[in-house]
Amino acid sequence: MSAKTNNIYGKIIITNKTIGRFVNHIAMDCYGIVELVPFSLFESVKGFFTFGSEGKGVKVRSVGDRIFIDVSVIVKYGVSIKAVVEALKESVKYKVERFTGMIVDTINVNVVGVKK
Repeated sequence: MSAKTNNIYGKIIITNKTIGRFVNHIAMDCYGIVELVPFSLFESVKGFFTFGSEGKGVKVRSVGDRIFIDVSVIVKYGVSIKAVVEALKESVKYKVERFTGMIVDTINVNVVGVKK
C-alpha cells in the first residue's frame, strides 16, 4: 500500500517503504536510540539478503488518509525508557505529518533491549 492524498497541484502517492526509511532516519536522530532492529528472525534474514535495509525495524501501514507506524528499537543504557519512547513518538508524529501531509494515527514502539 501507499499513502495517497490530493491537493491543488494534483495527486500525491508516497510509498510505505519511503515513509519507513524516513522514520528510520528520524528515530536514529532521537537521543537515547542506539539502533533499530528487525521485528522477527525472518525479517532479519530477509534484510541480510536484500540491498538497502534502511527501513529495518519500521513497519508502516496506511489506510485512507491515516498512517500506522510500528518501530522496534534498542535504547541506550542509563536513560529513561519512557522519556525516550515519548520523545520518539512525538518526533515521528510531527515530522511524518509534515512530510506527508497526512495524519499519523498510531505509533507503537517496541523496546527490544538496552545497550551501552
